[in-house]
Amino acid sequence: MHTETYQNFIASLKRQNICRVLPLIFNKNIQVQYLDFSSNDYLQLSQSKIVLESGILCAKQYGFGSTGSRLLSGNHTIFEQFENEIALSKKTEKAILFNSGFQANLTVLSALLESKNFKTKPLVFFDKLNHKSLYEGVSLSGAKLIRYSHNNMNHLDFLLNKYQHLDNPKFIISETVYGMDGDRLDLRKMLELAKQHKALLYLDEAHATGIFGLNGYGLSTNQNFKEVNHVIMGTFSKALGGSGAYIACSKIIHEYLINRCSGFIYSTASSPMIIGAMQKAWSLVPSYQPKVLNMLKLANYFRDSLKKLNYDTGASSTHIIPILYSDPNKALKLKQKLADNHILVSFIQYPSVPKSQPRLRIALNINHQKQDIDKLLSFL
Repeated sequence: MHTETYQNFIASLKRQNICRVLPLIFNKNIQVQYLDFSSNDYLQLSQSKIVLESGILCAKQYGFGSTGSRLLSGNHTIFEQFENEIALSKKTEKAILFNSGFQANLTVLSALLESKNFKTKPLVFFDKLNHKSLYEGVSLSGAKLIRYSHNNMNHLDFLLNKYQHLDNPKFIISETVYGMDGDRLDLRKMLELAKQHKALLYLDEAHATGIFGLNGYGLSTNQNFKEVNHVIMGTFSKALGGSGAYIACSKIIHEYLINRCSGFIYSTASSPMIIGAMQKAWSLVPSYQPKVLNMLKLANYFRDSLKKLNYDTGASSTHIIPILYSDPNKALKLKQKLADNHILVSFIQYPSVPKSQPRLRIALNINHQKQDIDKLLSFL
């Protein structure tokens, strides 16, 4: 009976042409040279020998495994050193490490929004195109979800005013660079609204970390948060080329999370090898910013060229460029044709993006050159 239930679910997905399968594995190191636009390794640090060597040194010093949660046997000096560096870079009082961005968003939000901590249920104002992990965190908490149109500060303003007469605690949740659309948050306006309505601001900087802001440490570093309560999440799995995540926050929220966040309390800490590697990658981010500027110039050239070919790139303004389609089959066929010609791009469809906007997602990295862009354009 149980198996039949799951079988029916898969059959339904297949009828809708939205059943996920693991992609073919392309060996990029031998025989055939692939031109890769599918990776989130924006700074190409996943192959850095310096980063790898730093990880190995930490493994030799602390061991490969952490052996327990941070609250038991897994708290090592390297963890707290790295957290202090992140807090300094992010201009916050404290930082705390997590094993993944999904884990951080899911468990931090469910802890922060826990209804029993408040006299009235929290109200969460939430961008419609936020990442699934952010949705899941709010859902788990039981808070009231109020969605606003994607990156639309006027709609957010309208909704905040609509609920301003209620004394429920208010939270605003948004990404700063949207991973599927490649557009940027109007953070200055959002800060004004958060201050006006005394809302806590939770920002996901997964795709901004390493690319934007002061020294490349995220868009949030360009703004003054002095009068706005805020929590900032970022990951090490995109531009830093590894795995894990951080939460940058105040001392009070840091202490609260250590005592209430299940993802932190009950998870074995990350491998010291990973933390050592990511600490080195983090320290290298400022030195990569001249290459980032060149990458962003190439992104502008690519977008302009695509528009001349009548492709729709949405509101993209970053190194992430979607090519929007109305028919997912056309997008999938083009992805496969590009792969046949040794060019890798990502095919994204519902439920990762709205049903009406299946797409190819092109992600640039600092090693891409103009001739690489031109090669992709020639096939398109």
